[in-house]
Amino acid sequence: MAAPWEDVLRDKPAIREAASVAVDAALLEGVLMRTEGEPNASDVVNYAPFTLLPSAVPSALFEQAYAVQQDFNLLVDAISQNKEFLERTLASTIKVDDFTAQLFRIHMQVLEEGLAQSVFLGINRSDYMFDCGVDGTPALKQIEINTIAASFGGLTSRTAAVHGQVLKVLGKSKEASHLLPNNPSKGLALGIAKAWELYGSQSAVVMFLVEEVQRNIFDQRCVENELWNRNIRVIRKRFRDVFEKGSLDDAKRLYMDGQEVAVVYYREGYVPKNYDQQNWEARLLLERSRAVKCPDIATQLAGTKKVQQELSRPGTLERLLPGRAEAVARIRATFAGLYSLDVGEEGDKITATAIADPDRFVLKPQREGGGNNLYGEELRQVLEKIRDSPERTSYILMDKIKPRPAMNYLLRAHSPLQASECISELGIFGVYVRQGKEMVMNRAAGHLLRTKAVEHADGGVAAGVAVLDTPYLV
Repeated sequence: MAAPWEDVLRDKPAIREAASVAVDAALLEGVLMRTEGEPNASDVVNYAPFTLLPSAVPSALFEQAYAVQQDFNLLVDAISQNKEFLERTLASTIKVDDFTAQLFRIHMQVLEEGLAQSVFLGINRSDYMFDCGVDGTPALKQIEINTIAASFGGLTSRTAAVHGQVLKVLGKSKEASHLLPNNPSKGLALGIAKAWELYGSQSAVVMFLVEEVQRNIFDQRCVENELWNRNIRVIRKRFRDVFEKGSLDDAKRLYMDGQEVAVVYYREGYVPKNYDQQNWEARLLLERSRAVKCPDIATQLAGTKKVQQELSRPGTLERLLPGRAEAVARIRATFAGLYSLDVGEEGDKITATAIADPDRFVLKPQREGGGNNLYGEELRQVLEKIRDSPERTSYILMDKIKPRPAMNYLLRAHSPLQASECISELGIFGVYVRQGKEMVMNRAAGHLLRTKAVEHADGGVAAGVAVLDTPYLV
């Protein structure tokens, strides 16, 4: 699975020159982040971390990941509409996980009042690794699906051009011409624009709900600019702004500062630290409104690890997607082994297995945002501590995926240039829009390749571990 530049990796002077070209190209293309020192100002910015060279990706697995994305869109949408399934699946989790419980309470309250929202917009990203099994043949295995605030669709739209430039400088023009065009920011914006149009008010705005700390603003601006180019007005607000200035009229239309809001696009709200009492009240206000939420709270719950584990049980996919045997087969082919830690014999057995052989597994809490999973010795210690406590039900176990590493250079501001053994994770962006019961858009919207040094078990680009990459199909 090697990329055709093994020769280049050993040529130190060429690598140094290429790295300096790469950094300038990234700044030129807008592959940018704000600095840690000044995360809320753009006076000084730097390039977002990225690989010097594109990474090899098996073309058959790349195509498989794209082919199953519309199926995953349908699945997430089906789960979000299935009150009984969510209630049953999350019953044990909400007893021990306050964050999931609070989301679930809002979900139930909104259903009891009656949904005001009639247009639904889903933007998700399904993440995979290439598992090299016993015989060394790589297989596509899903890590997770992110149903809220799936990021880097903007910056990755600009990364392929950087890698194309680097390959040309290294005398690899033919290979540069094979890099695939990729523009998730346009695909995501098309979904938001469709939802805005179906909402049916020309004067209404799209609200990006953003975090207090906004280092990754340029990634969001890429999507935002696509909307401005379609003459759709965008405002950026935080939970606290919604709490202070948000209101609903009698028809449950949402207003911010007197402007009607058609679509709320969450780039925040996916981890407990995003919430205090005021922010929960703001979230409830948004959920009760007629505005199209991306995601609505049911879709956020559909992305929890517990749901992911439940989907791997025999018969579950068939019940959620009746009459879609081919879609079910495509989805199931991407699943790694997933195990429930619910109290009972099944949970006891797998807990004991994982304590005895921790390197076979990953322990996942119900959290998004990277940097939360536990491995090896740490996994064993946590499981030993909670093995006899209901707290263990707030986690799931998953088989550890073993990809084959490859050498690359990870370019980070103020870091020395050195070769690292790396593994990659491929994400496919999915976008769908449903009006009432009718699916009006369902598509894959582009891809994201992130790469990290093998010593970093967990974490994404925003978490400071993985870097942006471009697939080179082999």
